[in-house]
Amino acid sequence: MTRITATHTAGFDIRVSFISNMSSAKPLSYSFPPVVGSTPKVLILGSMPGVASLEAQQYYAHPRNAFWPIMAALFDINLDCSYQKRCQILADKGVAVWDVLKACHRPGSLDQHIDPASIEANDFEQFFSVYPTIEAVFFNGGKSQQVFQRHVLPNLPQSPSMTRLPSTSPAHASLNFNQKLDAWKVIKLYC
Repeated sequence: MTRITATHTAGFDIRVSFISNMSSAKPLSYSFPPVVGSTPKVLILGSMPGVASLEAQQYYAHPRNAFWPIMAALFDINLDCSYQKRCQILADKGVAVWDVLKACHRPGSLDQHIDPASIEANDFEQFFSVYPTIEAVFFNGGKSQQVFQRHVLPNLPQSPSMTRLPSTSPAHASLNFNQKLDAWKVIKLYC
Protein backbone atom coordinates (compact mmCIF):
# COMPACT_ATOMS: atom_id res chain seq x y z
CA MET A 1 0.00 0.00 0.00
CA THR A 2 1.38 3.39 -0.93
CA ARG A 3 -0.14 6.73 -0.03
CA ILE A 4 1.66 9.95 -0.79
CA THR A 5 0.40 13.47 -0.27
CA ALA A 6 2.17 16.75 -0.84
CA THR A 7 1.35 20.16 0.51
CA HIS A 8 3.30 23.21 -0.57
CA THR A 9 3.04 26.23 1.67
CA ALA A 10 4.99 29.44 1.92
CA GLY A 11 8.50 28.62 2.99
CA PHE A 12 8.37 24.83 3.28
CA ASP A 13 7.00 21.59 1.92
CA ILE A 14 5.25 18.83 3.78
CA ARG A 15 5.33 15.54 1.93
CA VAL A 16 4.26 12.46 3.74
CA SER A 17 4.07 8.85 2.79
CA PHE A 18 3.37 5.45 4.23
CA ILE A 19 4.65 2.51 2.31
CA SER A 20 4.30 -1.06 3.40
CA ASN A 21 5.82 -3.91 1.45
CA MET A 22 3.24 -6.57 2.07
CA SER A 23 5.17 -9.18 0.09
CA SER A 24 7.97 -9.11 2.65
CA ALA A 25 7.88 -11.25 5.77
CA LYS A 26 8.66 -8.07 7.70
CA PRO A 27 6.92 -5.07 6.13
CA LEU A 28 8.74 -1.78 6.41
CA SER A 29 7.24 1.50 7.47
CA TYR A 30 8.68 4.70 6.04
CA SER A 31 8.93 8.01 7.82
CA PHE A 32 7.91 11.41 6.48
CA PRO A 33 10.14 14.10 5.01
CA PRO A 34 11.05 16.81 7.48
CA VAL A 35 8.90 19.77 8.43
CA VAL A 36 11.42 22.54 7.91
CA GLY A 37 11.57 26.19 6.93
CA SER A 38 14.36 28.02 5.17
CA THR A 39 16.44 28.87 8.27
CA PRO A 40 15.80 26.38 11.06
CA LYS A 41 17.57 26.91 14.38
CA VAL A 42 16.63 23.63 16.07
CA LEU A 43 15.85 20.13 14.90
CA ILE A 44 13.50 17.93 16.93
CA LEU A 45 14.02 14.25 16.19
CA GLY A 46 11.71 11.37 16.94
CA SER A 47 12.56 7.78 16.14
CA MET A 48 9.81 6.73 13.71
CA PRO A 49 6.13 7.73 13.37
CA GLY A 50 3.73 5.49 15.24
CA VAL A 51 0.70 3.77 13.76
CA ALA A 52 -1.65 6.72 14.42
CA SER A 53 0.77 9.13 12.75
CA LEU A 54 1.25 6.89 9.73
CA GLU A 55 -2.49 6.51 9.32
CA ALA A 56 -3.13 10.25 9.71
CA GLN A 57 -0.06 11.19 7.66
CA GLN A 58 0.96 13.64 10.40
CA TYR A 59 3.78 13.87 12.90
CA TYR A 60 2.64 13.10 16.45
CA ALA A 61 -0.97 12.37 15.55
CA HIS A 62 -1.81 10.16 18.53
CA PRO A 63 -4.38 12.14 20.52
CA ARG A 64 -2.56 11.53 23.82
CA ASN A 65 0.90 12.41 22.55
CA ALA A 66 2.06 15.59 24.31
CA PHE A 67 4.13 16.93 21.39
CA TRP A 68 1.56 19.34 19.92
CA PRO A 69 0.28 20.54 23.32
CA ILE A 70 3.91 21.26 24.31
CA MET A 71 4.55 23.10 21.03
CA ALA A 72 1.29 25.02 21.58
CA ALA A 73 2.46 26.12 25.02
CA LEU A 74 5.95 27.08 23.83
CA PHE A 75 5.02 28.85 20.59
CA ASP A 76 1.46 30.05 21.17
CA ILE A 77 -0.07 27.64 18.66
CA ASN A 78 -3.82 27.16 18.59
CA LEU A 79 -4.37 23.39 18.69
CA ASP A 80 -7.63 23.83 16.78
CA CYS A 81 -5.81 25.07 13.68
CA SER A 82 -4.95 22.63 10.92
CA TYR A 83 -1.92 20.37 10.98
CA GLN A 84 -0.49 22.31 8.01
CA LYS A 85 -0.86 25.59 9.92
CA ARG A 86 0.78 24.17 13.05
CA CYS A 87 3.70 22.94 10.94
CA GLN A 88 3.98 26.34 9.26
CA ILE A 89 4.12 28.10 12.63
CA LEU A 90 6.92 25.79 13.80
CA ALA A 91 8.84 26.33 10.57
CA ASP A 92 8.41 30.10 10.91
CA LYS A 93 9.76 29.91 14.48
CA GLY A 94 12.89 28.08 13.30
CA VAL A 95 11.84 24.63 14.49
CA ALA A 96 12.37 21.64 12.21
CA VAL A 97 10.77 18.25 12.93
CA TRP A 98 11.97 14.94 11.54
CA ASP A 99 12.73 11.35 12.50
CA VAL A 100 16.05 9.59 12.78
CA LEU A 101 14.75 6.59 10.88
CA LYS A 102 13.82 6.66 7.24
CA ALA A 103 12.56 3.07 7.38
CA CYS A 104 12.26 0.15 9.73
CA HIS A 105 10.12 -2.82 10.63
CA ARG A 106 8.14 -2.17 13.80
CA PRO A 107 4.95 -3.99 14.67
CA GLY A 108 2.83 -1.43 16.52
CA SER A 109 4.11 1.90 17.80
CA LEU A 110 6.54 1.07 20.60
CA ASP A 111 10.18 1.88 19.92
CA GLN A 112 11.27 -1.24 21.77
CA HIS A 113 9.72 -3.28 18.93
CA ILE A 114 11.90 -1.76 16.19
CA ASP A 115 13.77 -4.57 14.45
CA PRO A 116 17.44 -3.45 14.58
CA ALA A 117 18.25 -5.37 11.39
CA SER A 118 15.68 -3.33 9.45
CA ILE A 119 16.92 0.15 10.44
CA GLU A 120 17.64 2.65 7.69
CA ALA A 121 18.57 6.13 8.90
CA ASN A 122 17.70 9.38 7.15
CA ASP A 123 20.47 11.27 5.33
CA PHE A 124 21.57 13.76 7.97
CA GLU A 125 24.84 14.65 6.29
CA GLN A 126 22.83 16.04 3.39
CA PHE A 127 20.24 17.62 5.71
CA PHE A 128 22.83 19.51 7.77
CA SER A 129 24.58 20.69 4.61
CA VAL A 130 21.30 22.10 3.25
CA TYR A 131 20.35 23.63 6.62
CA PRO A 132 23.59 24.91 8.21
CA THR A 133 21.61 27.29 10.45
CA ILE A 134 20.67 24.45 12.83
CA GLU A 135 22.28 25.17 16.17
CA ALA A 136 20.91 22.31 18.27
CA VAL A 137 19.35 18.87 17.93
CA PHE A 138 16.75 17.76 20.46
CA PHE A 139 15.77 14.11 20.77
CA ASN A 140 12.17 13.26 21.60
CA GLY A 141 13.05 10.40 23.92
CA GLY A 142 15.85 7.91 24.31
CA LYS A 143 15.38 5.70 21.25
CA SER A 144 15.85 8.56 18.79
CA GLN A 145 19.07 9.54 20.57
CA GLN A 146 20.32 5.96 20.68
CA VAL A 147 19.68 5.33 16.98
CA PHE A 148 21.16 8.71 15.98
CA GLN A 149 24.34 8.06 17.95
CA ARG A 150 24.72 4.57 16.53
CA HIS A 151 23.65 5.02 12.89
CA VAL A 152 24.10 8.72 12.10
CA LEU A 153 26.73 10.39 14.26
CA PRO A 154 29.69 8.29 13.03
CA ASN A 155 28.98 9.52 9.46
CA LEU A 156 28.77 13.24 10.25
CA PRO A 157 31.79 15.48 9.67
CA GLN A 158 31.06 17.32 12.92
CA SER A 159 28.87 16.65 15.91
CA PRO A 160 25.91 18.96 16.47
CA SER A 161 24.85 20.16 19.92
CA MET A 162 22.54 17.40 21.16
CA THR A 163 20.04 17.20 24.02
CA ARG A 164 17.76 14.35 24.99
CA LEU A 165 14.31 15.45 26.14
CA PRO A 166 11.64 13.31 27.78
CA SER A 167 9.48 11.48 25.27
CA THR A 168 6.14 13.06 24.48
CA SER A 169 4.67 9.61 23.87
CA PRO A 170 1.75 8.52 26.06
CA ALA A 171 3.79 5.35 26.73
CA HIS A 172 6.26 7.53 28.69
CA ALA A 173 4.04 8.05 31.72
CA SER A 174 6.69 8.53 34.41
CA LEU A 175 6.44 12.31 33.91
CA ASN A 176 3.27 14.34 33.78
CA PHE A 177 2.57 17.01 31.17
CA ASN A 178 3.93 19.91 33.23
CA GLN A 179 7.18 18.07 33.94
CA LYS A 180 7.63 17.33 30.25
CA LEU A 181 6.81 20.93 29.34
CA ASP A 182 9.40 22.24 31.82
CA ALA A 183 12.09 20.07 30.24
CA TRP A 184 11.10 21.07 26.69
CA LYS A 185 11.34 24.81 27.48
CA VAL A 186 15.06 24.63 26.66
CA ILE A 187 14.12 24.81 22.97
CA LYS A 188 13.02 28.41 23.45
CA LEU A 189 16.64 29.40 24.13
CA TYR A 190 17.29 28.96 20.40
CA CYS A 191 14.08 30.30 18.85
